[in-house]
Amino acid sequence: MEKKTYRILIAEDDEDLRELLRLYLMRASYSVLSAGNGKDAFELFEKNKADLCIFDVMMPGMNGFELTEKIRAKYKVPIIILSAKDREADKVTGLEAGADDYLTKPFGEKELLARVRAALRRFYDLNDSVPGHEKILRAGSLELNTETKKVMKAGKEIVLTAMEFKILQLLMKNQGRVFTKTQVYENISGAYFEADVNTLMVHISKIREKIEEDPKNPVFLKTVRGLGYKFEKIER
Repeated sequence: MEKKTYRILIAEDDEDLRELLRLYLMRASYSVLSAGNGKDAFELFEKNKADLCIFDVMMPGMNGFELTEKIRAKYKVPIIILSAKDREADKVTGLEAGADDYLTKPFGEKELLARVRAALRRFYDLNDSVPGHEKILRAGSLELNTETKKVMKAGKEIVLTAMEFKILQLLMKNQGRVFTKTQVYENISGAYFEADVNTLMVHISKIREKIEEDPKNPVFLKTVRGLGYKFEKIER
């Protein structure tokens, strides 16, 4: 079976960095589209439907956060945000806009490609339709379909980003088991970086906002102090 060539869209107003990103990705055998601002990037996406997006934050006309929100409103595709800012508040803004990952400048080729591969694997190589795997994971009023990638609560669909879905699926598959933050990342992407700790906390917070009645007092997704997270086993 021929291996799929993924198409990646870059939006970066720094021409030198945009070209460097393009070279990194093409050297890794990806097909690349690039734009120097958010408006052009959105038009490129509408015409070509990229498999993954890499957006800089600071761009003229439409910044990376706004572009992410606009893409996310219509499409499900993994998005990685690039930024020179490493403050937690900026990461939260990017993830809340709908990004799946946040990469701080400066970064190396290896880390960029590792994050791209991880994002693609999470989003496209998720395949649970094999013997022994449940298609529907349930806990109380919550249902997660591993084939359609839909999450329902009391019959109403809950929209999750690719990363949120993967985290929730991992924990729901192993209800009652405690996962450290490192174990969560290693299980869903095979790679772990120190900066991922705060990113994971934001993802957990966003999942709680979507699935819990009271996110500050979660019933499903519990924090085990000093250890990590677990999904409480709840009978229907």
